Amino acid sequence: MPLAEQIRPKTLDDVVGQTHLLAAGKPLRKIIESGHIPNMIFYGSSGIGKTTVARIIAEQTNMTLHILNGTQAGVSDMKEVFSEVGTFAGMNGILLYLDEIQYLNKKQQQSLLSYIENGDITLIASTTENPYFAVYNAVISRCTVFEFKPVEVSEMKKAVERAFQKINDKNLALEDGVIGHIAQGSGGDVRKAMNAVELCALSAEDTGEGYFYVSLETAQLLTQRSNMKYDRDGDSHYDILSALQKSIRGSDENAALHYAARLIQAGDLISLTRRLLVIASEDVGLAYPMAVPVVKACVDNALQLGLPEARIPVAEAVVLLATAPKSNSAYLAMDKALADLDKYGALDFPRHLQNQHFDGEGAEIKGQNYLYPHDYKNHYIRQQYLPDAIKNHVYYEFGDNKHEQAALAYRKKILSESE
Repeated sequence: MPLAEQIRPKTLDDVVGQTHLLAAGKPLRKIIESGHIPNMIFYGSSGIGKTTVARIIAEQTNMTLHILNGTQAGVSDMKEVFSEVGTFAGMNGILLYLDEIQYLNKKQQQSLLSYIENGDITLIASTTENPYFAVYNAVISRCTVFEFKPVEVSEMKKAVERAFQKINDKNLALEDGVIGHIAQGSGGDVRKAMNAVELCALSAEDTGEGYFYVSLETAQLLTQRSNMKYDRDGDSHYDILSALQKSIRGSDENAALHYAARLIQAGDLISLTRRLLVIASEDVGLAYPMAVPVVKACVDNALQLGLPEARIPVAEAVVLLATAPKSNSAYLAMDKALADLDKYGALDFPRHLQNQHFDGEGAEIKGQNYLYPHDYKNHYIRQQYLPDAIKNHVYYEFGDNKHEQAALAYRKKILSESE
């Protein structure tokens, strides 16, 4: 049996972390102690206690526990659980723990509805993805969502110490720092920490003096990069990209470099460079228009070089974007224009902008009457460009940065001289 399973907590007091839910007086703790268990969804990353808490709930309530995994379970598996409703096996209630519910399709999730709504079955589902996106709305509406968080290092140390004590087939001696490194390097994942402890015990050096020695170097080797919480298709992926863009938008180059480094270490150069290209236009924009070609050049260099050298032009792009002046004026202007398009549809063009030079017999105004701006002072002449229904709508507002204020000053100049 894996070590993580051997030392799985049997009571709520033994669970490490999740004090915001399970400490005395906290919501989930009070619900469990009441004995009246509602349908719940546990949301959080792997190895942080979701399954453990579900098992403790089942044991404390004497309910019959069934565990299914969304990656393998089908409707037939759930029907087998449903068949126990009203039987001797389900007399104390049936608790269905459905791990990774996000992998069930809509039909499979819908099959749960009538049973969890009338109380025949109590559902505890878990997911590593945001349930409001990954779980069918009708299931969400019948459940209470609890978010489990990665275990803090101080709490993780307790689990690691307990794990080493559990391994009693060897007389282990640990170098200073082993426990702390495993706790720190597990990224809040208790299961990863337990696996690292087990590997350390298996690879411990026989000193020939009646004990086995676990060096810090061994612990570092066996836990390397295990703290890289990253899922290329899941929430962590989008959380890192979001944190990167918000850090750059907030002009914090150090935080931006941190999140960029996490993407680099995960080997996700494509997502990183694509997001940098977006940021150049969305967040820096017209405050420093040269950011677009500079970042494009850095991205091209990074993709051509590949990792690890790609980190060099990526770093240049990240720092440039974070320290550059910011403006989202063009981006907001486009959104306003799109909103008008949704509202008004494709309106008729002003006659003088059309690409036709002859009018039909029914035209009220004959002739195109287009004024060629280059024929006038400052290459500007007032005339209507927007369709009649929205001719006075304003989408773009000049930003307060140096570049856009210079453009505004020029605009005011040509307007005043055209009067």
